[in-house]
Amino acid sequence: MFGRLGAPEIILILVVVILLFGAKKLPDMARSLGKSARILKSEAKAMKEDGNSSSQAPATGDQAQRTIQAAPGDVTSSRPVNEPSDTTQR
Repeated sequence: MFGRLGAPEIILILVVVILLFGAKKLPDMARSLGKSARILKSEAKAMKEDGNSSSQAPATGDQAQRTIQAAPGDVTSSRPVNEPSDTTQR
């Protein structure tokens, strides 16, 4: 059913999307989609780093606190993360 999408069908779908959402909202939607993708990528990277560091270094009583930001300059979606003080910043 979806295997036969050609250029005319894709153009028709794009025109319908533009008519439904409006030309003003599409850049905002694309921007928020990109921001969400950056947040997902940074969270996945942080989880991967947390998994690697927890398996290599034992946790100590002294915890250093750092902040992971989703995008440069975006402080609304940042969260504090507790890490052992003996790990190095990358």
